[in-house]
Amino acid sequence: MKIFLDTAEVDAVAQRFASGLIDGVTTNPSLIRKSGKDPIDVYKEFREIGILDISMEVVGSVGEMYEQAVKLHSEFRDVATIKLPCTVDGLQVCDALSNQGIRTNVTLIFSAAQAILAAKAGATYVSPFIGRYDDNSISGLELVRSITSIYQVQGVETQVLAASLRDVYKVSRAFFNGAHIVTMPTKVFDKMYTHVLTDAGLEIFQKDYDETMLLLEKA
Repeated sequence: MKIFLDTAEVDAVAQRFASGLIDGVTTNPSLIRKSGKDPIDVYKEFREIGILDISMEVVGSVGEMYEQAVKLHSEFRDVATIKLPCTVDGLQVCDALSNQGIRTNVTLIFSAAQAILAAKAGATYVSPFIGRYDDNSISGLELVRSITSIYQVQGVETQVLAASLRDVYKVSRAFFNGAHIVTMPTKVFDKMYTHVLTDAGLEIFQKDYDETMLLLEKA
């Protein structure tokens, strides 16, 4: 059971990585663009703070994706997870990389059939997009359950990385439905700590502690 952060904001990851609860980071071209940095610089900064699993997305034709992937793996070695689209070209590259022992993450998964093909191509991870599935009035959590059930029945080693998570409830339910990893924005991760009843309980405990200390001082 692992938690990844879905962001290219290095400072935000560093603050939360210090908790010891973060296992990796997923990025994509949109997140990189939002950071305003060169992707290589972002990956280097993540490596420097100790992130051991960084999803680095490649784009373009078969040849272009493969070339980018090999360069990234050469630069970042075991911390690099090459992120590929679930397309004919993407799965071809996935198969080639997997045969070389390079870790891969097949993204934009929206059906169990796609997840089957990704597993056949040797993907290390598949990333079903829960939130985007829900946007189309189809249960993203059901997609996670379907994929993990198929993998379990077939003895598939590919792990399910639940992505596009927009609230804490979906995080816990993704794990309940068999996801091995979840990735989320930092704001969702931060909300995992809190609950109204926890806050209320802490307020009571603090009040009682303060009153006890006051009585001891007067004794």
